[in-house]
Amino acid sequence: MSIITMKKLLEDARHFFEKIDVMRDNLLGLLIVPYWPRKITPNHLTIARIIISVVLLVLLFYHQNTNKILLISLFCIGALTDLLDGSVARKLDKETKIGSILDPLADKLLIFPIAIYSLLNFHRWILLLIIVLELTNALIVMYARGFNGFAESNYITVFDKIKMVLQSVVFAGILIFWPHPPQTVFVYLLWFSVYSIILSMVVKIIDINSRPAA
Repeated sequence: MSIITMKKLLEDARHFFEKIDVMRDNLLGLLIVPYWPRKITPNHLTIARIIISVVLLVLLFYHQNTNKILLISLFCIGALTDLLDGSVARKLDKETKIGSILDPLADKLLIFPIAIYSLLNFHRWILLLIIVLELTNALIVMYARGFNGFAESNYITVFDKIKMVLQSVVFAGILIFWPHPPQTVFVYLLWFSVYSIILSMVVKIIDINSRPAA
């Protein structure tokens, strides 16, 4: 497969998922945003996700809490804030630079405690791969910030969003069946999330190569 063909396939996939993402934004905008309390900003939701991540970390590794209802509830609330903060920011025209930085950080902080807790004993190689790819993806974004024309929306691609949805479903499911090893379907979904991270990195690199340096 040629480089041009690969770029075309990536562009087609990105446009397809972007259309779905716009539909999601429009649906949330119709059902939620008109009733949204204006004192609660999208950044408040992102900060709440970071706080929930810290609480999960403490519960899992310090208190070794195994209360499934508590853990799953906290995780699902954190995932819900991720679903809402971007859409609310776009629909209310409250997108900020600090929000674009905190949002992907909050996503990683929410996922990592559950990932380490649930995969370390059973699938440590997938865990290691996810961590390495996520850190590499973050480094690419940091590098991209030095380029003119690299829009805030390029920092979080549709493939990042797909990855977050897949991982949220996987780790919520793993918590439900814990302490049993992750079921095969969850492992497959994790691999799909790995491919999504790689696609996101490729999209960012292609975009960087097409931009003039600052």
